[in-house]
Amino acid sequence: MRVLVTGAGGMLGRDLVGLLANQPEHKVTAATRNELDITDAAAAHDAVVGHDIVVNAAAWTDVDAAEQDEPAATTVNGAAVGHLATACARHGTRLLQISTDYVLPGDATVPYREDAPTSPVNAYGRSKLTGERAVTRLLPDAGYVVRTAWLYGAHGHNFVSTMLRLADQRETLDVVDDQRGQPTWSGALARQLVALAEAALAGRAAPGVYHGTCAGETTWYGLARAVLALHGLDPERVRPTSSARFRRTAARPAYSVLGHDRWAEAGLPPMPDWHAALVAACSPEGPPSPWRIT
Repeated sequence: MRVLVTGAGGMLGRDLVGLLANQPEHKVTAATRNELDITDAAAAHDAVVGHDIVVNAAAWTDVDAAEQDEPAATTVNGAAVGHLATACARHGTRLLQISTDYVLPGDATVPYREDAPTSPVNAYGRSKLTGERAVTRLLPDAGYVVRTAWLYGAHGHNFVSTMLRLADQRETLDVVDDQRGQPTWSGALARQLVALAEAALAGRAAPGVYHGTCAGETTWYGLARAVLALHGLDPERVRPTSSARFRRTAARPAYSVLGHDRWAEAGLPPMPDWHAALVAACSPEGPPSPWRIT
């Protein structure tokens, strides 16, 4: 399997490249933002040539900044995805597009199915939905949209590493307890994406939307307590609060729990429970790992 990973310098991209590089049956091309500007249609086309699979982990991820410059965010998360999809269509290449729970309204009370109606509450979500629609339109038989949420990992800034940093600086941490979601370890998502790519090339996985989040659900408050406990710190230092306490430029969905029915259709197991994945990512026990968060 010849794989092009765009956004290879990011949190998920680095995990993907590391995983694929250790599997000699696969050949991976790692393209960081400095090496490949996916908003350049010609560059995107040239990069796709010679690959069986493209995993697009490149994205505008600053949610609040997207609210202030939606056209720029949409260029990266929408138009650029169209460039990659067009190139993949020309060369018979499959595309795995990383998307987000933010394309959904966040007002549900049960997990969102993969075919649930979309209705983003902010500019970032709208920009990512533009990318999803480009994949669906241009690659109806070879396009895969994998929505993830609450992603954390060893590379780059994220909620888990922020909690550990703040725990070293403060006696107590006030964390919102009125947003529900599925903390998802980038290492676990990388494994799931590789499995999906293999199943896609083998003809076992139908194109369309998949939900790449860990099983179960919790709140940011619950996640913060679990992070501290796994690092031998007192979880009682975390205090629950409401989203109203933290003013943000962009609205956040209150409910980001996703359903995982389509993995079974592809013959693949769903991703692990969020707490089990967190233990694997954070536990000091076991051999050293480039994915471990310390």
